[in-house]
Amino acid sequence: MNFTFQQEPSIDSGRYVVSPATCENQEGAFQASIAIQSGRGSSSHHRVLRFRPTFASREGARLYAITQGHCWLQARHAA
Repeated sequence: MNFTFQQEPSIDSGRYVVSPATCENQEGAFQASIAIQSGRGSSSHHRVLRFRPTFASREGARLYAITQGHCWLQARHAA
């Protein structure tokens, strides 16, 4: 399988760093994902969320990833 992965600029929100990314699959569709980092050094934690919807353009997947990252941060700050 041959995928084209593109990292987007990270969103730094105090305790969390959210890094959106897009990936082009073999069919030419794009998928969105976000990587979430919290903590520093040996006590850091990383999560990666990959989303099911596919998009016709990298820009559509990028906007979806950024939106999901902001939603995730808002949910964390509300708790």
